[in-house]
Amino acid sequence: MNNTAPKLWSPGDWNALFGFGTNILVNLLTLTALLRYVVKLPDDIVFGRILPATGLMLFLSTGYYAWLAYQLAKRENRDTVCALPSGVSVPHMFVVVFVIMLPIAAASGDPIHGWEAGLTWVFVQSFVLMLGGFVAPWVKRITPRAALLGALAGVSITFIAMKPALDMYLDPVIGLVCFAILLASWFGGVRYWRGIPAGLVAIAVGALIAWGGLALGRDFGGMDPDALGSSLASFGFSLPIPALGHVFGGFEYLGVILVTAIPFGIYDLVEAMDNVESAEAGGDRFPTTRVITADGVVSLVGCLLGNPFINAVYIGHPGWKAIGGRIGYSAATGVMVLILSWCGLVALLMALIPVVAIAPILLYIGLLIGAQAFQETPRAHAPAVVLALIPQIAAWGKLMIDNALAAAGTHAGAIGIDTLAGTGVLYRGLELLGGGAILSSLVLAALVACIIDRAHARAGAFALAGAVLTFFGFMHSEAIGVAVHPSIATAYLLVAGGMFVLARQTATRPIDLAHAALEAAD
Repeated sequence: MNNTAPKLWSPGDWNALFGFGTNILVNLLTLTALLRYVVKLPDDIVFGRILPATGLMLFLSTGYYAWLAYQLAKRENRDTVCALPSGVSVPHMFVVVFVIMLPIAAASGDPIHGWEAGLTWVFVQSFVLMLGGFVAPWVKRITPRAALLGALAGVSITFIAMKPALDMYLDPVIGLVCFAILLASWFGGVRYWRGIPAGLVAIAVGALIAWGGLALGRDFGGMDPDALGSSLASFGFSLPIPALGHVFGGFEYLGVILVTAIPFGIYDLVEAMDNVESAEAGGDRFPTTRVITADGVVSLVGCLLGNPFINAVYIGHPGWKAIGGRIGYSAATGVMVLILSWCGLVALLMALIPVVAIAPILLYIGLLIGAQAFQETPRAHAPAVVLALIPQIAAWGKLMIDNALAAAGTHAGAIGIDTLAGTGVLYRGLELLGGGAILSSLVLAALVACIIDRAHARAGAFALAGAVLTFFGFMHSEAIGVAVHPSIATAYLLVAGGMFVLARQTATRPIDLAHAALEAAD
């Protein structure tokens, strides 16, 4: 313990900067591609309005979390505090594009209307986050860590790690080599020449293989010299400007927007709470209310300037901390994003760096968060962690089926749910279990963890919460409403009743707590 002020920059921040920075870069490249090629927004809107606003939002977010980490390090008089990572919420990026922006752009015949609907969607979600931030600490106190970290592990394994893992094997010469470079350093402790960060080494080697292979007539990474040349046209300095008219222009689609904005606002709330718990398990305790409300505030600022994507605290704090990240990496990432987005450099990077060279970084984060769910929870709660994974796997499986059928120009309803079931594809089961997966994971895992601890009254309370959330469509559904799935809600009610009966019996006939503890340890 020392009495000096915490350092704003540590040697390990270089590692975290290139790791986290490339993660943010991948997301910027992805959302740019979605806006240009899916929603089909003109480049002057994408590069001149949206990206500058997104860059400012990310700059404010990463700067705030760096400041929060500095305050924590100063208060606790230690130099091991790692700032929370944050950025554009990846699941929401796809939801707002494919569920809100694309359908409205197609129906209206004008992609600008789709953009406006996306802005209104974020506007609503921002207030859900700001208000929900005051409830989250109470939820965090009563929820078992196995439920919070298990739900997070489910997201990281399916929606964070699976795609990069698949991408690696589609282009293994780059993917596996870059993955080995990262593993050797971040898990194996290998130091590269002159301490060059592993993330930078992986990107450089991946780009060298891609462009070197192209020069030799081999296609590694799908690089295109023509795209590299045309990307130079996007150069230019663009500042974010107010987009209030566009934000309120999307209110004509408010009915459609609320169906997803409120449930996904709650999803953001729970995910942020999970990530704060993950950081606390790694030794850094941040104030939950300030974290979640900050996400809402910076998202609102970005939205009012034209950014149709929500900000979120990211999965991965333990990973960046493990490779030496402290305070500076977060603020430096924000500055990097600001320069890239305001100077029109994103398109150049899209053409220069093979995405498969960056994908292993996301897989690493998935591995670390999945492992943490088991390592930082009581051993007896392992079944609860495994159960928390299952709704996320169901949601991911349904998404894969939906995307495959859409590519074939059809959907599950047209083929027939019974026909799919006859081939072993239980589509309806995936739909029910995977709907509202983040909440389903949390409630089910909490229920199991409480049962393992013989805390039957708390288990009953979580089952009762599951009944209410299911009745209104926040769980086991993709749309809110009233009596959405009454049979599932009734099942949760029956479970709650059973747990309360057990709690009453336990109160009148105490069990041998020492014997129960030995059973749980076994």
